[in-house]
Amino acid sequence: MIANQSQRIVWLDVIRLIAMLMVIGVHCIDPFYISPAMRDNPEYTRWAAIYGSLFRPSVPLFTMMTGLLLLPIRQDTTGFYKKRIPRILYPMIIWSVLYNLFPWLTGVLGLPKEIIGDFFCYVQGSESQALGDSLKDVAMIPFQFSFKENHMWYMYLLLGLYLYMPFFSAWLEKSGNKEKLIYLSLWGVSLFLPYLLAYVAPLFGVRFLLGEATWNAYGLFYYFAGFNGYLILGHYLKDGLKWGTLKTNCVSLVLLAIGYAVTYSGFAAAAADSASTEEDMELFFTFCSPNVAIMTFAVFMLLRQVQVRKAWMVRALANMTKCGFGIYIIHYFVVGPFFLLIGPSALPIPLQVPVMAVCIFAVSWAITALIHKVLGKKAVYIVG
Repeated sequence: MIANQSQRIVWLDVIRLIAMLMVIGVHCIDPFYISPAMRDNPEYTRWAAIYGSLFRPSVPLFTMMTGLLLLPIRQDTTGFYKKRIPRILYPMIIWSVLYNLFPWLTGVLGLPKEIIGDFFCYVQGSESQALGDSLKDVAMIPFQFSFKENHMWYMYLLLGLYLYMPFFSAWLEKSGNKEKLIYLSLWGVSLFLPYLLAYVAPLFGVRFLLGEATWNAYGLFYYFAGFNGYLILGHYLKDGLKWGTLKTNCVSLVLLAIGYAVTYSGFAAAAADSASTEEDMELFFTFCSPNVAIMTFAVFMLLRQVQVRKAWMVRALANMTKCGFGIYIIHYFVVGPFFLLIGPSALPIPLQVPVMAVCIFAVSWAITALIHKVLGKKAVYIVG
């Protein structure tokens, strides 16, 4: 649905809201695995697998929306870069610095070292409060994110997609739906590569497949693989797929059920095996995998049917979209505190993740909205 006054694609705002809650929900689950008290409780492990599997479409949905809104690009490459990249790069640098200086700031304030692990579960017991160590992490920002700002991995991905899109866009403008479907079909084949490497390659006693080797990481389907497929899928679904409501709902629900079953069963099996490596744990959670892709497609198709008619809801969704980047970049600061508040509480375990996600979302939205109100147009350099 498009709002008459602002020409907003309101159903896209709905998808953005759900994707944001999914992302935050994924991060709410992290302490369930890392916290010793929670790890010893099988109920936390079970519900982390249930929710973690359900929330996998989160990042792919964001990428699909980027493709839908920006492709094909209607300006020259330099103009596109000047408009888009600073809105990602400046907030990314500012908040990455803040995340990495946080351990030092806790030391300056005389707080115990353990508080760093309370805020960022992946650094429990391994983080220094020394200024020199924090500055080393700051110096690494151009090259890699740290465990204190795990979610920043998406910023590197997004910047890479922005750099790539003007060149990809030139092909899109010349191609029809048939060519786009061929591309998506080849991308669909590439989604099976993680499972081929995990299960097929060992059968032949090899580490690589389809032309990959120790001296070559660029195999047969490399040039069709990755998140660029989600960009094209979002662009294609904007106008290229016309299904009725019944077909949309039936196909989407079946695909969602299949994708979820594969994601959950694979991840749960890996989580139950004490010999599983980190790679084993992440295999069925891989964003560019067939099970996650069909879940993402299904969620997108179901949510695009949502109609929002209340004017106040349209305005709220529009404001959430304006604040969306800031919500994403800020929220990781408050995941730990809300876990400490809600995790040990009497709230039933199945409700803890949804409640935490909504609370974290609301607080992050409020902070971002306040920054926009105080700084006005200059807020773009802080929260995008």
